[in-house]
Amino acid sequence: MPRFMGFVKMEEGIGAPPQALFDAMDKYIGEQSAQGHFLDGGGLFGTEDAVNFVVRKGETTRVDGPYAEAKEVVGGWALLQYDTLEEAIKGQEEFAELHATYWPECSMVATLRQVADEPPAPAEG
Repeated sequence: MPRFMGFVKMEEGIGAPPQALFDAMDKYIGEQSAQGHFLDGGGLFGTEDAVNFVVRKGETTRVDGPYAEAKEVVGGWALLQYDTLEEAIKGQEEFAELHATYWPECSMVATLRQVADEPPAPAEG
């Protein structure tokens, strides 16, 4: 059964979501879990303590947050499982609609990506 990653990107520092969104999310995630669609997920802390390792031209550099240049950051994630891509898309749209309904002041992007079952083939060099 295909697995998917859902990501939520939104502006950082806009405040906490309203309790109504938390309540709706609890109900929705409970239903999705019971149907075997929601496998795991959660919210993420802000970038103030984030650590990035940037690789450029064969060199690795550590860059600590916060990141003033970041307009939107990943604020949450979910590991999902559906029978089809179409079902996964419908589920991600429902998730996004919860935000539109219960936190209309929020601007966010809900991204869905399929998890690869096997690593990509290595590049020939």
